[in-house]
Amino acid sequence: MTAQVDAPLVDSHLHIYTRDMPIADGAWHHPGEDASIERCLAMLDANGVTFGVISAASIYGTYNDYVRAALKKHKRLRATLMPDLDWDIRILEQYRDEGFLGIRLLWRPKETTPDINSEPYRRILRRCADLGWHVHLTERPERIAHTIAAIENAGANVVLDHMVLIDTDEGVNDPGFKAALAAMDRGKTWVKMSGGFRFKKPGLADQVARELVAAGGWDRVMWASDWPFAGFEHKVTYAETLAKLAEWVPDPAMRHCITGRTPLRFFFT
Repeated sequence: MTAQVDAPLVDSHLHIYTRDMPIADGAWHHPGEDASIERCLAMLDANGVTFGVISAASIYGTYNDYVRAALKKHKRLRATLMPDLDWDIRILEQYRDEGFLGIRLLWRPKETTPDINSEPYRRILRRCADLGWHVHLTERPERIAHTIAAIENAGANVVLDHMVLIDTDEGVNDPGFKAALAAMDRGKTWVKMSGGFRFKKPGLADQVARELVAAGGWDRVMWASDWPFAGFEHKVTYAETLAKLAEWVPDPAMRHCITGRTPLRFFFT
């Protein structure tokens, strides 16, 4: 019965790549094995997951070619991309028509970030809004409120990674986490329930999950595996991410929203 309630499952954040792709300067991670589209689809099928959203792998920069080929071949997939700020609207429209639906700003590893209020960023954020795209954001807690506000002001939606990943002493009381909850309440921000294994402070991921479910479990939270678990390869299994979700969201009806209804509306309509 539970499987019927949960279906169809949407994995809202996973990666595909091969090690022979051109890695970006300053990449934070160098994979030890391929995460091919064939492995990815086999993993989804083995776990009863129907749809997948490929998150742009920042370690490969703006090389979106492998993901683009996967989208053309497999209609059960959508994706975000790492943008080149010099692309004009015609290039972005072509990406949209091929199944891309947003850009990724992975700014959490950066000690200093670009000026999101600069003309090039104002332009691409507005183009995201015009295309109906979202901005997939990974940011540090002390900067997240400012970055979300700039994206909102441009008219684009925001999707936050890994339960906001506010891995600080303040935890759920951190101003950055409170800012994320407030953004969810304003109606243009969603959060991915993923990456609990990335939290360093014991028990914090569980606390964050409870807060997010209480704040937006019916319409602002989406489940994701984060496969192939970059930096944690062979320490996490796909099945464990689904089991953790069931622990965080014991209500089958709400779990159906988080794994199916909400991501289907957001990514596939």
